[in-house]
Amino acid sequence: MEYYNYIKSLHLIFVVTWFAGLFYIPRLFIYHIEASEKSSPEREILTQQLQLMSKRLWNIISWPSAILCTLFAGILLILNPGLMLQSWMKVKLGFVLLLWVYHIRNHFIYKELQRDEVKYSTNYMRIWNEGATLILFAVIFLVVLKSAINWIFGVVGIIVLGIVLMLGIRLYKRIRNKNPKA
Repeated sequence: MEYYNYIKSLHLIFVVTWFAGLFYIPRLFIYHIEASEKSSPEREILTQQLQLMSKRLWNIISWPSAILCTLFAGILLILNPGLMLQSWMKVKLGFVLLLWVYHIRNHFIYKELQRDEVKYSTNYMRIWNEGATLILFAVIFLVVLKSAINWIFGVVGIIVLGIVLMLGIRLYKRIRNKNPKA
């Protein structure tokens, strides 16, 4: 099992890169939606550039990272099946499933924007953008504390974090409405 820590390291590297993609793609969605509201030719130039950036991020970083992260996690569970007996791991896997749902939903939004179908407001996307953050907090606390009971405190913390993030988004919107260049 000397190689176990190498596999764990690769898993963690791809966790980081997967989350990097999940943090950035909704940001690009926001910029894309904002670009769609501009006049021509600025709209076409920005849209084309944002579609290219999104395509590269999604297909070169996000999808491969998600797949490799999951692959290495599966190998770790095969090498150490005792992890599946721990209740915190079962809760963590529930959050990982939720992360995959978030990822797939981002994929559908990505495909819509690649076709120039704008279905969401920038405000919605700013809130959506925090989904990965909330899941990351939950998973990190579960892994570090290794407790399925203490995760309840983590969930309360996540709710508080969500409220703080919503208030931050509202404050940013007010500042931006007063100063459009912010």
